[in-house]
Amino acid sequence: MAKYLVTWKARQGGTAQQNHDDAKKNLAAFGKWKPPADQDFQQFLARVDSQGGYAVVETNDPASLNDGPSKFGTWFEFEVIPVVDIGDGVAQIEAAIKFRESI
Repeated sequence: MAKYLVTWKARQGGTAQQNHDDAKKNLAAFGKWKPPADQDFQQFLARVDSQGGYAVVETNDPASLNDGPSKFGTWFEFEVIPVVDIGDGVAQIEAAIKFRESI
């Protein structure tokens, strides 16, 4: 399974009342939403400033990661970043260093 970091940040731009109303609609929609069955949420985090959040999600189908952004993109700006565990990332950096030093 591939791992992704999904980030979202609240879209602001309306009046205070519009932002308030949007937050209520967003929470109502979130209450009805269920992640796709092929996604395994390792972590699901809210920012303490209430402006968005983060999720670490594993899936074999990266196209399914569009489910949340397509449904909640009206209220949030999303970024989906493929990631690897730190041990794997460090091993790749070490291999890259060895490769460059061999030239």
